[in-house]
Amino acid sequence: MNILVTGTAGFIGHFTALKLIELGHRVVGLDSVNDYYDVKLKFGRLYEAGFDESEIENNKLIYSSKYENYSFIRAELEDRDMLDRIFSSQNFDAVCNLAAQAGVRYSLENPHAYVDSNIVGFVNILEACRHFSVDNFSFASSSSVYGLNREMPFSTSHTVDHPVSLYAATKRANELIAHSYAHLFGIRCTGLRFFTVYGPWGRPDMAPFIFTKAAFSGEKIRIFNNGLMQRDFTYVDDIVEGIVRVIEKPCEPNPLWDARQPTPSSSSAAYRVYNIGNSKSINLMDFIKTVEMAAGVEIKKEFAPIQPGDVVATFADVSDLNEDIGYSPSTPISSGVKNTVEWYRKFYQV
Repeated sequence: MNILVTGTAGFIGHFTALKLIELGHRVVGLDSVNDYYDVKLKFGRLYEAGFDESEIENNKLIYSSKYENYSFIRAELEDRDMLDRIFSSQNFDAVCNLAAQAGVRYSLENPHAYVDSNIVGFVNILEACRHFSVDNFSFASSSSVYGLNREMPFSTSHTVDHPVSLYAATKRANELIAHSYAHLFGIRCTGLRFFTVYGPWGRPDMAPFIFTKAAFSGEKIRIFNNGLMQRDFTYVDDIVEGIVRVIEKPCEPNPLWDARQPTPSSSSAAYRVYNIGNSKSINLMDFIKTVEMAAGVEIKKEFAPIQPGDVVATFADVSDLNEDIGYSPSTPISSGVKNTVEWYRKFYQV
Protein backbone atom coordinates (compact mmCIF):
# COMPACT_ATOMS: atom_id res chain seq x y z
CA MET A 1 0.00 0.00 0.00
CA ASN A 2 0.89 3.66 -0.35
CA ILE A 3 0.43 5.03 3.18
CA LEU A 4 0.59 8.55 4.62
CA VAL A 5 1.83 8.46 8.21
CA THR A 6 1.74 11.76 10.07
CA GLY A 7 3.97 12.45 13.06
CA THR A 8 6.97 10.51 11.71
CA ALA A 9 9.50 12.74 13.47
CA GLY A 10 7.69 11.74 16.65
CA PHE A 11 8.27 8.69 18.81
CA ILE A 12 5.53 6.26 17.75
CA GLY A 13 5.31 7.61 14.20
CA HIS A 14 9.02 6.99 13.66
CA PHE A 15 8.79 3.31 14.52
CA THR A 16 5.49 2.85 12.69
CA ALA A 17 6.98 4.16 9.44
CA LEU A 18 10.05 1.94 9.76
CA LYS A 19 7.90 -1.15 10.37
CA LEU A 20 5.67 -0.40 7.39
CA ILE A 21 8.57 0.03 4.98
CA GLU A 22 10.16 -3.15 6.36
CA LEU A 23 6.93 -4.94 5.37
CA GLY A 24 7.18 -3.56 1.84
CA HIS A 25 4.65 -0.74 2.00
CA ARG A 26 5.46 2.68 0.57
CA VAL A 27 5.37 5.40 3.24
CA VAL A 28 5.11 9.15 2.95
CA GLY A 29 5.87 10.66 6.36
CA LEU A 30 4.68 14.09 7.44
CA ASP A 31 5.67 16.15 10.47
CA SER A 32 5.96 19.83 11.37
CA VAL A 33 8.98 19.13 13.63
CA ASN A 34 7.73 21.68 16.16
CA ASP A 35 9.75 22.68 19.19
CA TYR A 36 7.45 21.33 21.93
CA TYR A 37 10.51 19.32 22.97
CA ASP A 38 14.13 19.17 21.77
CA VAL A 39 14.11 19.15 17.97
CA LYS A 40 17.51 17.44 17.98
CA LEU A 41 15.71 14.29 19.08
CA LYS A 42 13.14 14.66 16.31
CA PHE A 43 15.80 15.22 13.66
CA GLY A 44 17.74 12.33 15.17
CA ARG A 45 14.82 10.01 14.46
CA LEU A 46 14.70 11.23 10.86
CA TYR A 47 18.44 10.67 10.42
CA GLU A 48 18.01 7.19 11.91
CA ALA A 49 15.35 6.58 9.25
CA GLY A 50 17.83 7.33 6.49
CA PHE A 51 17.22 10.98 5.69
CA ASP A 52 20.21 13.16 4.81
CA GLU A 53 21.34 15.30 7.73
CA SER A 54 22.67 17.98 5.36
CA GLU A 55 19.29 18.38 3.62
CA ILE A 56 16.53 17.59 6.08
CA GLU A 57 16.41 21.07 7.65
CA ASN A 58 16.23 22.86 4.30
CA ASN A 59 12.95 24.26 3.02
CA LYS A 60 11.97 21.55 0.53
CA LEU A 61 8.61 19.93 -0.08
CA ILE A 62 9.74 16.33 -0.07
CA TYR A 63 12.85 14.46 1.10
CA SER A 64 14.05 11.01 0.11
CA SER A 65 15.37 8.41 2.53
CA LYS A 66 18.01 5.77 1.94
CA TYR A 67 14.98 3.48 1.86
CA GLU A 68 13.50 3.82 -1.60
CA ASN A 69 9.96 3.29 -0.28
CA TYR A 70 10.13 6.07 2.34
CA SER A 71 9.88 9.84 1.80
CA PHE A 72 9.21 12.72 4.17
CA ILE A 73 7.38 16.05 3.99
CA ARG A 74 7.79 18.81 6.57
CA ALA A 75 4.38 20.45 6.92
CA GLU A 76 1.62 21.27 9.40
CA LEU A 77 -1.80 19.64 9.40
CA GLU A 78 -3.28 23.12 9.81
CA ASP A 79 -2.04 23.98 6.28
CA ARG A 80 -5.01 22.94 4.13
CA ASP A 81 -3.44 24.03 0.86
CA MET A 82 -0.35 21.94 1.56
CA LEU A 83 -2.44 18.90 2.41
CA ASP A 84 -4.35 19.28 -0.85
CA ARG A 85 -1.06 19.43 -2.77
CA ILE A 86 0.22 16.31 -1.02
CA PHE A 87 -2.96 14.30 -1.54
CA SER A 88 -3.36 15.40 -5.16
CA SER A 89 0.20 14.30 -5.97
CA GLN A 90 -0.15 10.91 -4.27
CA ASN A 91 -2.60 8.05 -4.53
CA PHE A 92 -2.83 7.06 -0.89
CA ASP A 93 -4.42 3.76 0.05
CA ALA A 94 -4.40 4.57 3.76
CA VAL A 95 -3.72 7.38 6.21
CA CYS A 96 -2.42 6.84 9.75
CA ASN A 97 -2.65 10.06 11.76
CA LEU A 98 -0.17 9.98 14.66
CA ALA A 99 0.57 13.71 14.62
CA ALA A 100 -0.78 15.79 17.50
CA GLN A 101 0.18 18.40 20.02
CA ALA A 102 1.20 16.08 22.83
CA GLY A 103 1.36 16.47 26.58
CA VAL A 104 -1.28 16.72 29.29
CA ARG A 105 0.30 19.40 31.49
CA TYR A 106 1.32 21.65 28.58
CA SER A 107 -2.35 21.90 27.60
CA LEU A 108 -2.86 23.98 30.74
CA GLU A 109 -0.32 26.52 29.46
CA ASN A 110 -1.03 26.64 25.74
CA PRO A 111 -4.56 25.44 24.95
CA HIS A 112 -4.67 27.01 21.49
CA ALA A 113 -1.86 24.74 20.27
CA TYR A 114 -4.09 21.74 21.03
CA VAL A 115 -7.11 23.15 19.24
CA ASP A 116 -5.03 24.09 16.18
CA SER A 117 -3.23 20.76 15.82
CA ASN A 118 -5.57 18.22 17.37
CA ILE A 119 -8.90 19.62 16.19
CA VAL A 120 -8.31 21.84 13.14
CA GLY A 121 -5.51 19.64 11.80
CA PHE A 122 -7.54 16.49 12.43
CA VAL A 123 -10.53 17.81 10.46
CA ASN A 124 -8.22 18.96 7.66
CA ILE A 125 -6.74 15.51 7.17
CA LEU A 126 -10.15 13.83 7.28
CA GLU A 127 -11.39 16.33 4.69
CA ALA A 128 -8.42 15.44 2.50
CA CYS A 129 -9.30 11.75 2.86
CA ARG A 130 -12.88 12.55 1.92
CA HIS A 131 -12.08 14.59 -1.19
CA PHE A 132 -9.28 12.32 -2.43
CA SER A 133 -11.17 9.04 -1.84
CA VAL A 134 -9.03 7.53 0.93
CA ASP A 135 -11.29 5.22 2.92
CA ASN A 136 -8.75 3.65 5.32
CA PHE A 137 -8.06 6.04 8.20
CA SER A 138 -6.48 5.18 11.56
CA PHE A 139 -5.58 7.65 14.26
CA ALA A 140 -4.03 8.08 17.70
CA SER A 141 -6.36 8.61 20.60
CA SER A 142 -5.31 8.36 24.25
CA SER A 143 -6.04 6.62 27.53
CA SER A 144 -6.48 10.12 28.95
CA VAL A 145 -10.04 10.16 27.53
CA TYR A 146 -11.10 7.98 30.49
CA GLY A 147 -10.73 11.05 32.73
CA LEU A 148 -12.62 10.72 36.00
CA ASN A 149 -13.51 7.09 35.35
CA ARG A 150 -12.11 4.87 38.10
CA GLU A 151 -13.42 1.48 36.95
CA MET A 152 -10.51 -0.81 36.13
CA PRO A 153 -9.42 -2.05 33.72
CA PHE A 154 -10.34 0.74 31.32
CA SER A 155 -12.68 -0.70 28.70
CA THR A 156 -13.94 0.75 25.45
CA SER A 157 -17.43 -0.11 26.73
CA HIS A 158 -17.03 2.60 29.41
CA THR A 159 -18.32 6.12 28.90
CA VAL A 160 -15.62 8.75 28.40
CA ASP A 161 -17.49 11.99 28.94
CA HIS A 162 -15.50 13.45 31.84
CA PRO A 163 -11.99 14.41 30.64
CA VAL A 164 -9.70 16.15 33.12
CA SER A 165 -7.44 17.95 30.61
CA LEU A 166 -7.89 19.81 27.36
CA TYR A 167 -5.54 17.30 25.71
CA ALA A 168 -7.93 14.49 26.67
CA ALA A 169 -10.91 16.51 25.45
CA THR A 170 -9.31 17.01 22.03
CA LYS A 171 -8.63 13.27 21.74
CA ARG A 172 -12.23 12.47 22.60
CA ALA A 173 -13.32 15.06 20.04
CA ASN A 174 -11.19 13.23 17.45
CA GLU A 175 -13.10 10.03 18.12
CA LEU A 176 -16.47 11.75 17.70
CA ILE A 177 -15.41 13.58 14.53
CA ALA A 178 -14.06 10.34 13.06
CA HIS A 179 -17.38 8.62 13.67
CA SER A 180 -19.25 11.35 11.84
CA TYR A 181 -16.96 10.96 8.81
CA ALA A 182 -17.36 7.19 8.90
CA HIS A 183 -21.15 7.58 9.00
CA LEU A 184 -21.47 10.37 6.42
CA PHE A 185 -18.73 9.57 3.92
CA GLY A 186 -17.92 5.87 4.33
CA ILE A 187 -14.35 6.44 5.55
CA ARG A 188 -13.31 3.42 7.63
CA CYS A 189 -12.04 5.02 10.85
CA THR A 190 -10.15 3.23 13.62
CA GLY A 191 -8.98 5.01 16.77
CA LEU A 192 -6.32 3.61 19.08
CA ARG A 193 -6.23 4.76 22.70
CA PHE A 194 -2.54 4.65 23.58
CA PHE A 195 -1.50 4.05 27.15
CA THR A 196 1.99 4.92 28.51
CA VAL A 197 4.32 4.05 25.64
CA TYR A 198 8.07 3.84 26.26
CA GLY A 199 11.22 2.67 24.50
CA PRO A 200 14.26 3.97 22.60
CA TRP A 201 13.78 7.40 21.01
CA GLY A 202 10.98 8.11 23.52
CA ARG A 203 9.56 11.52 24.31
CA PRO A 204 11.59 13.52 26.87
CA ASP A 205 8.43 14.82 28.56
CA MET A 206 7.30 11.28 29.42
CA ALA A 207 8.08 9.65 32.75
CA PRO A 208 10.24 6.74 31.42
CA PHE A 209 12.58 9.20 29.66
CA ILE A 210 12.67 11.52 32.67
CA PHE A 211 13.58 8.63 34.97
CA THR A 212 16.33 7.42 32.62
CA LYS A 213 17.77 10.90 32.24
CA ALA A 214 17.80 11.38 36.02
CA ALA A 215 19.66 8.11 36.50
CA PHE A 216 22.61 9.41 34.47
CA SER A 217 22.46 13.13 35.28
CA GLY A 218 22.05 12.79 39.05
CA GLU A 219 19.02 15.09 38.92
CA LYS A 220 16.21 14.61 41.40
CA ILE A 221 12.86 13.45 40.03
CA ARG A 222 9.50 14.59 41.37
CA ILE A 223 7.18 11.67 41.98
CA PHE A 224 3.59 12.83 42.05
CA ASN A 225 0.81 11.55 44.29
CA ASN A 226 3.63 10.46 46.62
CA GLY A 227 4.39 7.54 44.33
CA LEU A 228 0.91 6.01 44.58
CA MET A 229 0.49 5.82 40.82
CA GLN A 230 0.02 2.93 38.41
CA ARG A 231 0.55 2.96 34.67
CA ASP A 232 0.00 0.53 31.83
CA PHE A 233 3.57 0.87 30.50
CA THR A 234 3.75 -0.54 26.95
CA TYR A 235 6.88 -1.05 24.87
CA VAL A 236 6.87 0.75 21.55
CA ASP A 237 7.38 -2.40 19.43
CA ASP A 238 4.16 -3.87 20.82
CA ILE A 239 2.27 -0.67 20.07
CA VAL A 240 3.58 -0.54 16.51
CA GLU A 241 2.58 -4.15 15.91
CA GLY A 242 -1.00 -3.22 16.75
CA ILE A 243 -0.98 -0.07 14.60
CA VAL A 244 0.31 -1.94 11.55
CA ARG A 245 -2.30 -4.67 11.91
CA VAL A 246 -5.07 -2.06 12.10
CA ILE A 247 -3.78 -0.36 8.94
CA GLU A 248 -3.59 -3.67 7.08
CA LYS A 249 -7.03 -4.75 8.31
CA PRO A 250 -9.29 -1.67 8.36
CA CYS A 251 -12.51 -1.92 10.32
CA GLU A 252 -15.97 -2.74 8.97
CA PRO A 253 -19.47 -1.85 10.19
CA ASN A 254 -20.63 -3.87 13.16
CA PRO A 255 -23.65 -5.90 11.96
CA LEU A 256 -24.72 -6.51 15.58
CA TRP A 257 -24.71 -2.85 16.57
CA ASP A 258 -28.06 -1.82 18.07
CA ALA A 259 -29.04 1.85 17.98
CA ARG A 260 -31.42 1.26 20.91
CA GLN A 261 -28.57 -0.04 23.07
CA PRO A 262 -25.53 1.53 21.41
CA THR A 263 -22.05 0.32 22.32
CA PRO A 264 -19.61 3.26 22.24
CA SER A 265 -16.65 1.48 20.58
CA SER A 266 -18.32 0.46 17.30
CA SER A 267 -21.17 1.48 15.06
CA SER A 268 -23.39 0.69 12.12
CA ALA A 269 -20.74 2.70 10.27
CA ALA A 270 -17.20 1.42 9.68
CA TYR A 271 -15.86 2.80 12.95
CA ARG A 272 -13.95 1.24 15.84
CA VAL A 273 -12.12 2.49 18.91
CA TYR A 274 -9.65 0.20 20.68
CA ASN A 275 -7.43 0.33 23.72
CA ILE A 276 -3.84 -0.49 22.86
CA GLY A 277 -1.64 -1.15 25.86
CA ASN A 278 0.16 -3.82 27.83
CA SER A 279 -3.04 -5.06 29.51
CA LYS A 280 -1.46 -4.86 32.95
CA SER A 281 -0.79 -2.05 35.39
CA ILE A 282 2.66 -1.50 36.90
CA ASN A 283 3.31 0.37 40.14
CA LEU A 284 5.24 3.53 39.36
CA MET A 285 7.82 2.83 42.06
CA ASP A 286 8.42 -0.67 40.63
CA PHE A 287 9.03 0.83 37.19
CA ILE A 288 11.51 3.30 38.66
CA LYS A 289 13.29 0.44 40.40
CA THR A 290 13.60 -1.37 37.05
CA VAL A 291 15.21 1.74 35.51
CA GLU A 292 17.61 1.96 38.44
CA MET A 293 18.62 -1.68 38.00
CA ALA A 294 19.20 -1.24 34.26
CA ALA A 295 21.24 1.94 34.79
CA GLY A 296 23.10 0.64 37.83
CA VAL A 297 22.34 3.69 39.98
CA GLU A 298 19.78 4.87 42.49
CA ILE A 299 17.70 7.83 41.35
CA LYS A 300 17.22 10.79 43.69
CA LYS A 301 13.55 11.28 44.50
CA GLU A 302 11.24 14.00 45.78
CA PHE A 303 7.62 13.11 46.52
CA ALA A 304 4.85 15.57 45.64
CA PRO A 305 1.02 15.79 45.52
CA ILE A 306 -0.87 14.80 42.38
CA GLN A 307 -0.87 17.36 39.55
CA PRO A 308 -3.96 18.83 37.85
CA GLY A 309 -4.90 16.72 34.84
CA ASP A 310 -3.20 13.57 36.13
CA VAL A 311 -5.00 10.28 36.77
CA VAL A 312 -3.94 7.90 39.53
CA ALA A 313 -3.99 4.69 37.53
CA THR A 314 -4.30 3.38 33.98
CA PHE A 315 -4.95 -0.23 32.99
CA ALA A 316 -6.05 -1.30 29.50
CA ASP A 317 -8.54 -3.98 28.58
CA VAL A 318 -7.29 -4.95 25.10
CA SER A 319 -9.48 -8.04 24.64
CA ASP A 320 -11.40 -6.64 21.67
CA LEU A 321 -8.17 -5.69 19.85
CA ASN A 322 -6.84 -9.17 20.53
CA GLU A 323 -10.04 -10.73 19.20
CA ASP A 324 -10.20 -8.61 16.05
CA ILE A 325 -6.54 -8.48 14.94
CA GLY A 326 -4.68 -10.88 17.24
CA TYR A 327 -2.94 -8.14 19.21
CA SER A 328 -0.94 -9.55 22.12
CA PRO A 329 1.87 -7.46 23.69
CA SER A 330 4.86 -9.62 24.59
CA THR A 331 7.77 -7.40 25.70
CA PRO A 332 8.59 -7.74 29.43
CA ILE A 333 9.17 -4.50 31.33
CA SER A 334 12.73 -5.61 32.19
CA SER A 335 13.65 -6.08 28.51
CA GLY A 336 11.95 -2.90 27.36
CA VAL A 337 13.61 -0.78 30.03
CA LYS A 338 17.00 -2.35 29.31
CA ASN A 339 16.67 -1.45 25.61
CA THR A 340 15.62 2.08 26.51
CA VAL A 341 18.53 2.64 28.89
CA GLU A 342 21.04 1.24 26.38
CA TRP A 343 19.71 3.58 23.67
CA TYR A 344 19.95 6.56 26.05
CA ARG A 345 23.58 5.72 26.87
CA LYS A 346 24.45 5.59 23.19
CA PHE A 347 22.50 8.61 21.96
CA TYR A 348 23.60 10.95 24.77
CA GLN A 349 27.05 9.36 25.08
CA VAL A 350 26.87 8.76 28.83
